[in-house]
Amino acid sequence: MGDTTPAAPAGVLTQLLPGGGSVTYFEAENSRDVQHAQFAWLRQTFEGMLPTAVLFEGVDCGTGATEAATIAGLGAAGYARFLARQYDVPATSLDNEPATYEHLRATTDPEQLKLYYLLHAVQRFQHRPDASKALSTKAMRQIMANGHAYLPGTGHVVRNLTALRAAYRRHCPAGGKWWHTPAAYFAEGASVASAPYPLFRTITSTRAAFRRQYRASQLAAYDQAGQRVLVVVVPGHGPGRALASGR
Repeated sequence: MGDTTPAAPAGVLTQLLPGGGSVTYFEAENSRDVQHAQFAWLRQTFEGMLPTAVLFEGVDCGTGATEAATIAGLGAAGYARFLARQYDVPATSLDNEPATYEHLRATTDPEQLKLYYLLHAVQRFQHRPDASKALSTKAMRQIMANGHAYLPGTGHVVRNLTALRAAYRRHCPAGGKWWHTPAAYFAEGASVASAPYPLFRTITSTRAAFRRQYRASQLAAYDQAGQRVLVVVVPGHGPGRALASGR
């Protein structure tokens, strides 16, 4: 999709697009250490290209009150939004989670769909320093209490922790404990080796395909307008994964 020219540091790649625009991918590690060098590189990349639009993965959780608070609380995606706000540049999610969910809902069994989303939502608590069964259980109760708001159409299934444990045993009969669900189960391109249960492989692959298509359409629109776009993604979600082309 146009000429590809590597730039420093590793993990930053700029593509010149056919319509006259450009897109610079910044692959950011999952770090919230204010001293991590990637945040200085992100600012340098931003100020060097002066993007006209910023795209980031995931939902828009805003910014912190300060630069340090933003990094510590929201990582690279939050810091990209912080820089965009400083320079009065629009910042938008690469993804449309409501549309992705509705796409999955049309073809997925409600119990499997809800189980997948609940486990994915609580999985992030495994990375906290105080990670424990108690923390995950508390978080899951809170997530389930609000499930009707972001998981419409599944209110009749997996309504409590007892039902969650039963559904997990049905779909992951040898999967260990639900609060230790491996992150690899939710990774794009999950294989039988990384996600041995069809529940995860099927939903993850369908979700990834929809996201690629949606992202490609977004970038095409920016290209037509001749914009300079900064895209902040996790490692492996840059052009090497055909993010821009949708292939």
